[in-house]
Amino acid sequence: MDAKTAILARARDAISRSQSGPVREIPRDYIRSGTEAPGSAPVIEEMVDKLEDYSAAVSLAPTQAEVLDAIDALLGPARIVVVPDGLPQEYKEAAGRGGRELWEDSREAPIATLRLDEADAVLTCSRLGISISGTIVLDGEPDQGRRAISLIPDRHVVVLERESVVPTVPQAVDVMGLHPTRPMTWISGPSATSDIELVRVNGVHGPRNLGVVIAH
Repeated sequence: MDAKTAILARARDAISRSQSGPVREIPRDYIRSGTEAPGSAPVIEEMVDKLEDYSAAVSLAPTQAEVLDAIDALLGPARIVVVPDGLPQEYKEAAGRGGRELWEDSREAPIATLRLDEADAVLTCSRLGISISGTIVLDGEPDQGRRAISLIPDRHVVVLERESVVPTVPQAVDVMGLHPTRPMTWISGPSATSDIELVRVNGVHGPRNLGVVIAH
């Protein structure tokens, strides 16, 4: 039996059972722990491997000075950088090196969408990372800002705390579930898609370039 036949058979069976009586409870016993601890060396190694496979630029920064230098390096030639109002001041200063112009965004004083398109890059913090999928999650807190600022500029540089990188998706869902009403953005590499001829196009749904600083 091929996969399609098996799926359709299970669907018909589920419909039949739902019509004849109560539907059995769906098991939710997802694996909620990896073999390694969050932030451990194997977890970070897996996270870096997945990010680089997605063509993201990654910088490991074990000290604060290296975090600031990595922010500057990953922003590269950007002239205008958007920063959320809650971003740590030292990160803002690193983003402003070399005469870069900083545009500060907040919910109280948001930058207009069309003006955001004029910015070259955005710098944010993050809530957590998921090593098994190389995913970074933002939840709209002041150090991460509105979803719009992470989707419109061409380059996104993210500071990801080492201790916040978990091995599995269910672990991440448990963390995010503590504040389910926050607006979440899940990022797995730079924005990319392929057309029917499998021609890859970058930047369709968000930034074409992703830089990640894994801090401490």
